[in-house]
Amino acid sequence: MKPFSMTYWRKLASREWFSMLISVVLAALLWNFVGGEQTVDKNVMIPVEVINLPRDLVISNQYKKEIEVAVNGPRALILELEGRQITRQIDLSKAVPGTTVITNDVDSIPMRRGITVLRVQPASIILSLDKLIQKKFSINPVTTGEPSPGYILKRLQMDPETITITGPETVLSQYDVLRTKVININGLRKSIQQQVPLDLEPAIVDLIGETTITADITVALETVQKQYKIKLAEPIKTGDKLIEQVHVIANVPKLLINNKTNVASLLSAMVVEDKENGFGVVRIIPSKELTLPVEVISIDPATVELEKPPAAPEQVPQSQAEPSSLEQQGATEPEQPETTAN
Repeated sequence: MKPFSMTYWRKLASREWFSMLISVVLAALLWNFVGGEQTVDKNVMIPVEVINLPRDLVISNQYKKEIEVAVNGPRALILELEGRQITRQIDLSKAVPGTTVITNDVDSIPMRRGITVLRVQPASIILSLDKLIQKKFSINPVTTGEPSPGYILKRLQMDPETITITGPETVLSQYDVLRTKVININGLRKSIQQQVPLDLEPAIVDLIGETTITADITVALETVQKQYKIKLAEPIKTGDKLIEQVHVIANVPKLLINNKTNVASLLSAMVVEDKENGFGVVRIIPSKELTLPVEVISIDPATVELEKPPAAPEQVPQSQAEPSSLEQQGATEPEQPETTAN
C-alpha cells in the first residue's frame, strides 16, 4: 500500500482516535480565533417584553420599554447582537393587582456564550397592575356665546352621546363624564353640524387617543304665544249662527313682535270642505308678505257644520205614475169591423 494513497487515508479516517484528533485540532483553532480576537465593551438597548399578562389585568403606569445593557466580548460576537432579537422578558403569569418590582440583574438578560453582561440600567422596573374594566361615559357639550338676536339654541345633541372605555379601574374611576372642547355658537342663525374634539385628560388619551365627535346644533326662532281674531274669507252660516271670524292662538317669532308687525293682517282664514266627514275645516293661510313662519297652535272653532242644499223632488218612475184620464174612465181603443171576402 502506497503511503498517503486514498486507501491509506480511508483506513486512517476510520480509526476512532483520528476523528478525536481532528475535533481537538478544530476546537483549538476556534479557541485561538475567538480567544485571540480583541474583546470590546459596548452598551446595547434591549427591549422589554411583557408575557403572560392575565386578561383581567392591565399595566396602569408608564415604564421604560427598553433597558440599557453593558456587555463585553469578542468584537465579532458583539456586532452580531444587532441582528439578534434579544429581549428582557417579564413573566406576569402569577401577577395580582398592585405594585410589582422587577429586578434587572445580569442573569436576566439572555446572551450567547462568549458575551458577558457587565451591568443593566435601570436596575429595576416598577409595574402598577390594575383590574381591567369597561365604563360608559356620557358626553357633555361645552358652549360659548349666544345665537343671533331673535334666535335660541333649541337643541345640542352629540353623536355619539356616550363612549365606552376599557382601561384600569383606578384611572376610569376618577371620571364620571367626558366633555367637549368649547363650541362657539355666537351669532348663529341656522342649524349646523360640527366636528368637535373631546377635551380629554392625558390618562384617557392614553387609552382611546385623541377623539372627535359630531355636534348637531339646532337653532330656532325665539317665539311668543299670541292670540288673534282672523276674519273668514267668506262668512259661514251654520244653523242660526253666522261665523265671520275665528280665534287663533299661535307662536309668533319675537322678531315680528319687536318690529311691530301686524301679524293678524297677514293671516287669513278659509273653510275647506271635508267631503268624507261632511263638515268644514278651518284653515289659516299666511300672506306672502309674512317673512317669518308663524306656528298655529289652535283654532276656535276648528270645524263648522256646512248647510246642506235643499233636496231635489223625488222622481216617480213611469210604471208607478197615476193612470191617464182615459184609463181612469176605462176607455179602450175601438175594435175594427171584421171583413169577409166575397
